[in-house]
Amino acid sequence: MDTLPFWLPLIWIAVLGVAVALYVVLDGFDLGIGILFPFSPEEAHRDQMMNSVAPFWDGNETWLVMGGGGLLVAFPLAYSIIMPAVYLPVIIMLLALVFRGVAFEFRWVAKPHHQLWDIAFAGGSIVAAFMQGVILGALLHGIEVNNNAYAGGTFDWLTPFSLLTGAAVVAGYALLGATWLVMKTDGAVQARARAQAKQLLPVVLVALGIVSLWTPLAIPRIHERWFTLPNFFFLAPVPVLTVYAAWSCWSGLRSRHDTRPFISTIAVFLLGFLGLAVSNLPYIVPPSLDVWQAAAHPSSQLFMLIGTLVLLPIILAYTVFVYYTFRGKVRAGEGYH
Repeated sequence: MDTLPFWLPLIWIAVLGVAVALYVVLDGFDLGIGILFPFSPEEAHRDQMMNSVAPFWDGNETWLVMGGGGLLVAFPLAYSIIMPAVYLPVIIMLLALVFRGVAFEFRWVAKPHHQLWDIAFAGGSIVAAFMQGVILGALLHGIEVNNNAYAGGTFDWLTPFSLLTGAAVVAGYALLGATWLVMKTDGAVQARARAQAKQLLPVVLVALGIVSLWTPLAIPRIHERWFTLPNFFFLAPVPVLTVYAAWSCWSGLRSRHDTRPFISTIAVFLLGFLGLAVSNLPYIVPPSLDVWQAAAHPSSQLFMLIGTLVLLPIILAYTVFVYYTFRGKVRAGEGYH
């Protein structure tokens, strides 16, 4: 039992990492569909795009709830500091997700007068993605803490770095959405998505490169983590594999492969997420609190972990079942509405 205070926070941070990674990948591609919506003015093409994610989009947001709820129950001190620091972008993100979700359902019943819902769907997706990137940038930049409470201002999250990460997430989600459409659709929608993915991939790589250089240059502890020996050699595979995944995506797009670009884009995201984890762990509120300082009492963590370990495999199994059931392409004229 004496080891529980050490291991439970590590188990919980792993659970939260899985939840966040799954949310970014799964909800990322359907947010990407909304981001790409304004560039597909044809009604039939928009229908096909939305139908490609119709069975999945609401279930994908399960992982956002799990990530936020897990942070509250396992690391309440971190929650009490992070939330005041990013209240505004979080509220804007949640409202945007509500608009996106309502528009997804109402668009079909409002036809042929659904233009407003198209705007809400695209706008909600773009704003939600941008705010997620802004929140990420604010956390990476660091949160001012004094006496275990947030000590910064209302708009400390609004920095050039957070605006950059916001734009990078929008571009990244758009790439995920485009490669998803390459995999799940055919005809004109697939051809346009393939062309869009070719344009977006260099943008995402440039943004990823800027963020990857900005953080170690601006934050000494991250520079020390990546560029001191022997860390440099141990961590070198992360950027090398990221470059390889990007090349695989580009190669798949050029060779007109349907599945490889999407899988490769997921790999780029997961490797980027791994890089962020390497840069910041064990801090959960950079640079002030680590996972042990912010953790709830071991009894509370253990109680919630038992329930999580029961429900998590069920949620994962259901997710796999849904994606397997609705496998294959959504062709023009087909749908679930």
